[in-house]
Amino acid sequence: MELLKKQPTVKLPAEWFTGDAWADVIYRGEEPSRARVNAVHVAPGARTAWHSHGLGQTLYIVEGIALIQSRGGEIIEAHPGDVIRTPAGEEHWHGAAPDHFLTQIAVWETDEVDWLDHVTDAEYGGARRSTRNA
Repeated sequence: MELLKKQPTVKLPAEWFTGDAWADVIYRGEEPSRARVNAVHVAPGARTAWHSHGLGQTLYIVEGIALIQSRGGEIIEAHPGDVIRTPAGEEHWHGAAPDHFLTQIAVWETDEVDWLDHVTDAEYGGARRSTRNA
């Protein structure tokens, strides 16, 4: 067994986010592992740019309200306990609702991420479907 030293919280770059977001690394696998796990803390209204992951991504919503959308799809309003999976290569964005902080656990397997254009205010403010109604 090994007790891993906690790394400092990192502010995520403006190239990746509109608004403020921070990450705490929980686990970063070493070869042959490709596992990556971060706790991501997102300010109200902040969201990622459109992006895709080479091997997909899974988000576990810890607290707050998350907004998540795949390119061309509806905006999903996710709540604590919800798990959202985006497959490899699927363009998507995710962030906090305008009136709630968000903490999510992000799990992915490779640093192969294709960062694209920022999500516009019109895209962010689109109609959404809550997982509470699913």
